Amino acid sequence: MKKKVLIADDMHPSILTMLEELGFLPDYQPNIQRPELLNIIKDYEGLLIRSKTKIDKEFLSHNQKLAFIGRAGAGLDLIDIEAVEQLGIKLFAANEGNSDAVAEHTLGMLLSLFNKINWADAEVRQKIWLREANRGIELKGMTVGIIGYGNMGKALSERLIGFGVEVIAYDCYKTGFSSNLVKEVEMDEIFEKADVLSLHVPLNPSTKMLINDDYLAKFKKNIFLINTSRGEVASVASVLKHLQNGKLRGACLDVLENEKMKQLSAEQESQYDQLFQLKNVILTPHIAGWTVESYQKINDVLIEKIKAM
Repeated sequence: MKKKVLIADDMHPSILTMLEELGFLPDYQPNIQRPELLNIIKDYEGLLIRSKTKIDKEFLSHNQKLAFIGRAGAGLDLIDIEAVEQLGIKLFAANEGNSDAVAEHTLGMLLSLFNKINWADAEVRQKIWLREANRGIELKGMTVGIIGYGNMGKALSERLIGFGVEVIAYDCYKTGFSSNLVKEVEMDEIFEKADVLSLHVPLNPSTKMLINDDYLAKFKKNIFLINTSRGEVASVASVLKHLQNGKLRGACLDVLENEKMKQLSAEQESQYDQLFQLKNVILTPHIAGWTVESYQKINDVLIEKIKAM
């Protein structure tokens, strides 16, 4: 009898054929709600999710025979990793599948910010032709600090090599990664030298609200901040404050502390209204890993990891 795999979030349709070729029976239910999911999960050996499905102790108590859980994307912050491992369930993500997309988006946001492309474009569409007011700055000669040198951080360093910048990186989980692309450093050197700070970290207790007043005060220079990781890594209040006082020269934010725009608190409404008016801020709606190519590549990575079990 074929083992059943539940696909509980939207994925590229090729996943169905790919699972069938491995001998699984896929069940594609991208719109399934939690009550129904809890009721039926006992019937499945595998589960594939994106970012709407929370895997906690309550969920796991309804499981009877799950052998693996695959996360179609990067980040496991919605998953109780310890509880999953205690049950002997294999857990893996597809970080490799969208690392190119994240790196290209990160660089694109930074270049757009430096060259005022978003505002210049909006002005020209209104028949406003201003050159001096839209004079940009160059990336060449700057020092880019990367926090988190996993798939995304490395992919970004590969793209920066042709821009004439110094790339330095810190990762609390790994060492020995210095190469022709990057110099591995301690945080003190990033605080001392960075002109640009790019975040590529998972969301966990040690990174939640990492970017706060105390953290930003440690930088010797006024810096540019890029966050394409998780919104809750950076305090919006602190980012806004330091954009206003000049400690942050600009920010590229693909993620925000609260991304549910219709469920903002009164304080968040005020903060976002101020943030969204700033010309030295580039904003996108959590799409840094969201390309046509990554949609398929995530499937490829997941299938390879299922094969390797």
